[in-house]
Amino acid sequence: MIINIPENSDFSIHNLPFGIFSTGDRSPRAGIAVGEHILDLAAVAELDVFEFNTAVLEKDTLNDFIALGKSITKKVRIDIQHWLKDESSILAGKPELFVLQSEAQMHMPVYIGDYTDFYSSIEHATNVGMMFRDPENALLPNWKHIPVGYHGRASSIILSGEPIHRPKGQVLPKDASTPVFQASARLDFELEMAFITGKNTTLGESVSTAEAEDYIFGMVLFNDWSARDIQKWEYVPLGPFLAKNFASSISPWIVTMEALEPFRVAGPVQEPKVQSYLEFEGDKNYDINLEVALQPEGVEEQTICNSNYKYMYWNMAQQLAHHTVNGCNINVGDLYGSGTISGKDEKSYGSMLELAWMGTKPLQMKDGTERKFIQDGDTVIMRGHAKKDGVRVGFGEVSTKVLPAK
Repeated sequence: MIINIPENSDFSIHNLPFGIFSTGDRSPRAGIAVGEHILDLAAVAELDVFEFNTAVLEKDTLNDFIALGKSITKKVRIDIQHWLKDESSILAGKPELFVLQSEAQMHMPVYIGDYTDFYSSIEHATNVGMMFRDPENALLPNWKHIPVGYHGRASSIILSGEPIHRPKGQVLPKDASTPVFQASARLDFELEMAFITGKNTTLGESVSTAEAEDYIFGMVLFNDWSARDIQKWEYVPLGPFLAKNFASSISPWIVTMEALEPFRVAGPVQEPKVQSYLEFEGDKNYDINLEVALQPEGVEEQTICNSNYKYMYWNMAQQLAHHTVNGCNINVGDLYGSGTISGKDEKSYGSMLELAWMGTKPLQMKDGTERKFIQDGDTVIMRGHAKKDGVRVGFGEVSTKVLPAK
């Protein structure tokens, strides 16, 4: 191996995710995560080993590189894989091609023109329905027929490490008939993953479930922040607005669908039978272990949730097919959130709303405090990895600290 990769690294030889990084003497550019290092793809391009216009590797987003198509992006990843394993390859004896991740600054990996958030975990939707509606009819009538979604705000998607301020808005106090304007008292995280599209379509064009994977470049971890008290007052009749558009956080490395191929699994049985345009063949879910840690200021972090992406009721192919069935056009770099990913037991619930069950079961923290929702000074850290037969592919983490309202 050209470079040492620690055992159990998220960024194994089997992964090689893409991102944008910079250092004191390197402008933002494309890189690949390898263990604790980053392979500088713009520097590798200077060795004249790639058969495409490598100017795309010197840009500050991956959009133009991704737009070259999977025939190019897959070949780059496979070539790098071979070169890293070959002690006599063009990477050998060139330490200047590598940068320590600890010495680099990460940037938004893509320019996100549009962002859509789905609501595709049946466990999460059922939990929320039980809390806010009739427990006997927790799911709304449409839920098992369509991958429910809404269009979110792309401008406020931020990178892991960037803090957020507690949002403000209108809240209806308990037993009141008039709202008050205040900082949210029920700030929550949502454990999600998101996929990024790698091809454009034209207005009026649809993408079938059979074609969908050709349009999906890769995935990131996604913390879709939510202000539950603001949302409760505003969401009727048009759905989420201020409660969701203040911030969503993503991890910096895009893990390709090729790297996730070994981790395909069957999804839940879908009953009733779906409409023909939502039918699909093969395994479309992925066995990706997810965890959420909460770290109050000055205190050791503690894991509060362990979930898995395989629980998703609606898969990515169905989400994209539904998104485009009306002719909605999509673009390279668009981002699509999974919706909160909750598992079947209470330790796998993907939000504080569920973990503390609307504040009725507070979480006990190591410093003796308790949490019903996220407090100022808290840092929420999400991690994810897939592992099978000794092959590990990870996402790193998405970490965000909450600051007081401005």
